[in-house]
Amino acid sequence: MMKLDNLLCVVTGGARGIGRAVCQAFLAEGARVVLTDIDEEAGRQAAAELGCEWHRLDVASEAGWDALAEAFPAIDVLVNNAGITGFEDGPAAHDPENASLAEWHRVHAVNTDGCFLGCRYALRAMKAKGTGSIINMSSRSGLVGIPGAAAYAASKAAMRNHSKSVALYAAQQGWQIRCNSIHPAAILTEIWEPMLGDGPDREAKMARLVADTPLKRFGTVKEVAALCVFLASPESAYMTGAELTLDGGLLAGSAASPG
Repeated sequence: MMKLDNLLCVVTGGARGIGRAVCQAFLAEGARVVLTDIDEEAGRQAAAELGCEWHRLDVASEAGWDALAEAFPAIDVLVNNAGITGFEDGPAAHDPENASLAEWHRVHAVNTDGCFLGCRYALRAMKAKGTGSIINMSSRSGLVGIPGAAAYAASKAAMRNHSKSVALYAAQQGWQIRCNSIHPAAILTEIWEPMLGDGPDREAKMARLVADTPLKRFGTVKEVAALCVFLASPESAYMTGAELTLDGGLLAGSAASPG
């Protein structure tokens, strides 16, 4: 029997990167997967290629979540993966002094509001059965300060904390509905490509970007997806309100041995 046999799993931001890898891993473990994304063309294509269901969703839209609830009123797993950094359209001021309120709101609308709306939907969609797993994709940036990406870091910290509130609330209701957060650091996805390029110095650029990481490499989307499988499955039934870092040892402390 596969780990997620017959579980209905909804994944936001599933068209590419980590979200797509999670959908693929869930399908491989026997789940019924609903891939959601705001990008309809990319989402439909990814769902068709993977062989899963598709539903367009803007995670910052309450009406969008209401429509998802009408289509899928009962689920077993939700992965709140959709998110933005604020730099999708190119360089911009996101430091605490120069960031605009509009940009702050834009990042939080997707990351923070999207997490809240997703968790609320999941609780309502899981409580009749009384079991389920909510997985919130936070970030290493939600655990430390990021001066150049203040809105992103604050939004991911909010996801971390809200995961704990949701976990405790579900437990107070007597439900076996779990909520945990994952905190990846540098995971090799499409967002790194503009910085890396495809020239002869690609490997050197990659090495520089992870020079401070003890394991000296990027993480992979498959490694993040494997952790999602664990959190979605009964194997993690006693884990709730936890935060799991996937950062190559970056937050463990100095890799240098004492002299």
